[in-house]
Amino acid sequence: MADYRFGVMDKGPRNLITDVPGVLVGHCTLAEGDIQTGVTAVLPHGGDVYHEKCPAASHVVNGYGKSMGLVQINELGSIETPLILTNTLSAGEAFTACVRYMTARNEGIGREEGTVNPVVLECNDSFLNDIRGLHVKEEHVFRAIEAAGNEFELGAVGAGRGMTCYGLKGGIGSASRVFDVDGEVYTAGALVLTNFGHLSDLVICGDRVGERLSGEPGETKGSCIMILATDAPLSSRQLQRACRRAQSGLARTGAITGGGSGEIVVAFSTANKMRTGDHIWRPALLNDDLLYPLFRAVTETVEEAIVRSMLEAESVTGIGGNTRQSLAELI
Repeated sequence: MADYRFGVMDKGPRNLITDVPGVLVGHCTLAEGDIQTGVTAVLPHGGDVYHEKCPAASHVVNGYGKSMGLVQINELGSIETPLILTNTLSAGEAFTACVRYMTARNEGIGREEGTVNPVVLECNDSFLNDIRGLHVKEEHVFRAIEAAGNEFELGAVGAGRGMTCYGLKGGIGSASRVFDVDGEVYTAGALVLTNFGHLSDLVICGDRVGERLSGEPGETKGSCIMILATDAPLSSRQLQRACRRAQSGLARTGAITGGGSGEIVVAFSTANKMRTGDHIWRPALLNDDLLYPLFRAVTETVEEAIVRSMLEAESVTGIGGNTRQSLAELI
């Protein structure tokens, strides 16, 4: 990483999405033989997310995916649960686990209050993982949530354990930036789950690394989940504008977004929480004319997070002896 400089903005102290105050991330990794998968949980804050909802938005770059909860995010403009990442065929199990987690902590759900909208995001890890075995269980989702903290691993961990990026080992990546708006300092961070791309397309900080490693062009497919967080006071409309900038960071790494790709972005703000029972919500919002630093921060953090997901991942061998090599070992 020392040889690469991603963008021009200052990084947060950890260079992780958890530099945004209140945000927590946890993993549960399953790594044994043919089972190479797991769960990653992102908590918008450590309190009661159901009764203190975060303004949120989502954006689908290309919709080849099985994510859950996005319709309600865009309709109501908020998130009310942890965000759960896992493999494609375990999305249903993750949904049920998130429901159980939320109902155990909120007796009114489905009774005096409405139901709950779990957010589940996925990528297909079947090259390395026995995805048909449905090895992710509710307990693994609970473990990921319970493990959530300010510090967390990157690479071949959690939901990223069995993922492939640019033909090499992908997984979980993250980065953060701090920026000043009219004298106020804010933080923006990204967490990505990478599972896309052909090696010949890989670009790192403008360096066409992939061409040197594999000169043969090929079909690009797969998915990338991008989660954005900030403590800047934004509306759901402004957050959706930020979501659209994630594609710029994705493209900087060489991605062209193939027809079989699932590039999905979810963004939330930890400012202006919407508290249940408040009849009038009076959020303080940044002027749209002041969002340029945020847009740059999104672009830089997504770009760096994608590359970090590869550089910080170990090589993994899984089902059928299939192997994905670490980028760090190659360069």
